[in-house]
Amino acid sequence: MLMSAPELAFAPLADARGRRKRKLRLSLTDRCNLRCVYCMPEHPQWLPRDTLLSADELARLARLFVERLGIDEIRLTGGEPLLRDGIADIVARIDALRGAGLARIAMTSNGVRLDRHARSLRDAGLDDVNVSLDAISPAGFTRLTGGELAPVLRGIDAARAAGLPVKINSVILRGHNEDEVLPLVRWAVAERLPLRFIEFMPLDGRGYWNAERVVREDEILARLAPHYRIESCPPTDAPAHEYRLDGEHVLGMISTVSKPFCRRCDRVRVSATGRLYSCLFSADGPDLRALLRGGADDESIAARVRAHVWHKEAGYAERPGYVERPITMHVMGG
Repeated sequence: MLMSAPELAFAPLADARGRRKRKLRLSLTDRCNLRCVYCMPEHPQWLPRDTLLSADELARLARLFVERLGIDEIRLTGGEPLLRDGIADIVARIDALRGAGLARIAMTSNGVRLDRHARSLRDAGLDDVNVSLDAISPAGFTRLTGGELAPVLRGIDAARAAGLPVKINSVILRGHNEDEVLPLVRWAVAERLPLRFIEFMPLDGRGYWNAERVVREDEILARLAPHYRIESCPPTDAPAHEYRLDGEHVLGMISTVSKPFCRRCDRVRVSATGRLYSCLFSADGPDLRALLRGGADDESIAARVRAHVWHKEAGYAERPGYVERPITMHVMGG
């Protein structure tokens, strides 16, 4: 039965392949205080601040996605979201959407500034934070990111002290940090922190990706097998497949390259400049900032989002390989 116009205006967001979208990744800035080789250009040119979504525009889009499009989880990304001025206020404005159906506000951060923001973020309504940590040795961390490890560890401690659950994300690149796999797992087990390894995806800002630099899930497991009893957990719709180590600690694997999970993708992304990407690997998407600043009403913007998402690509599984496009990860958000 066909839906009426009012029913369609508030129907769940979905694509033609039957994948419902529940999660929005909302980028706050293109700026970052690290230079991770798998993400940032060597010499980034920061966007003019007036090209980024304002706090009011971010809040309006968040409300629209929750109230009209059925999004129930928003993850704040960057760049580094903690470089955004007024970050706690942005979280608080999104937190006001709880009664409209929002169930979770999360953040992905490099952790460098987390010690100074953790308490205010928790008080504003942030539910949890993923911290990117690709090496647990100071030298390995600096080699990969250009930064210092100690502030990140302080940030993790501060988040936990503030009552913010923390999950660790680690990208492993051949020739850079594959020797960090076992130390990272041992540290995470000792700290009782969830850890997820992420395969190097062909989306970096330097054109650095190639298949030989990808350390795949089976190789990571082989590195751990002499040290832990590894059991595969039942599959879920989450992007990470989980394993249990020695019957206790849970380890996640996000294997976008070797085992794409596109068929169950439930997320969309809005870049720091307000462009909508229905897929992490999309080359382009509609300019929501232009609609916002051009006076479009919520119904018109929601209709544009629905139309774009309906035609969402099958994903990386259909067209593997390096993605050529004008936007890089530090603008789109991970």
